[in-house]
Amino acid sequence: MRWQGREESDNVEDRRGMSGGKVAAGGGAGVLLIALVVMLLGGDPSAVLNQASQAGGSNRVATAEEESLKKFVSVVLKDTETVWTDLFAKDLGREYVKPKLVIFTDGVNTACGQATSASGPFYCGEDQKMYIDLGFYQIMKDQLKAGGDFAQAYVVAHEIGHHVQNQLGTLDKVHAMRERLSDKDYNKYSVRLELQADYYAGVWANHAARMAELDEGDIREAITAANAIGDDTLQRQAQGQVVPDAFTHGTSAQRVKWFMAGWKDGTIRGGDTFSARDL
Repeated sequence: MRWQGREESDNVEDRRGMSGGKVAAGGGAGVLLIALVVMLLGGDPSAVLNQASQAGGSNRVATAEEESLKKFVSVVLKDTETVWTDLFAKDLGREYVKPKLVIFTDGVNTACGQATSASGPFYCGEDQKMYIDLGFYQIMKDQLKAGGDFAQAYVVAHEIGHHVQNQLGTLDKVHAMRERLSDKDYNKYSVRLELQADYYAGVWANHAARMAELDEGDIREAITAANAIGDDTLQRQAQGQVVPDAFTHGTSAQRVKWFMAGWKDGTIRGGDTFSARDL
């Protein structure tokens, strides 16, 4: 996948070195001043100082690899903006509202609540932002054996697929079912939602192929990534058994199938996973 030197998106928020979405006090006069105010108000200044010491992220210096990854996801985001802006205009006759991509470390505050790096990359429909700790890519490579730049691009494209669903109203419809369905029944809709996002990731790849100069090796990377994060594969690795009723994203085979369907079809209308009898 060719991405070096290509145009980056302006819609990237860099919150690395922040704690829970707020600037982490890493020491210095600012922290001492806050601690002094707390003490004068009758509070315990040690709490402020301890929090600053634990957060410590604001003074961290990003490595060259992290900066390269930041540029990479910015380029991929720009490609998704180009593709979906064009498809929304041509196929739907409407404007595509560009989402934000937030890069964070450790934890982050979102309109959907607080989250940590353990959550993995995710999309929040309430603020129309995708969130990612770039350290996830190392986990993909080391633990999931799904390395490669296009595997990494697939992760972004999948989450942006949820933004497409949000724009089309699909996300709200499915989320509204949570209150009136059991976990088991809701999970079935969650699977279809996630598989549709995989399909949209494939649609993006179809249209981005020329911009990024994709080849068969790139698609294999995406297939490997989709296969590695299937519910059945992850459950088998974590607990030694598969529990289909607990699936929320779909099996490895299903995720690969729908990504490839989007890659081959290249249209929005081909991804109706909710009407499909055979997932």
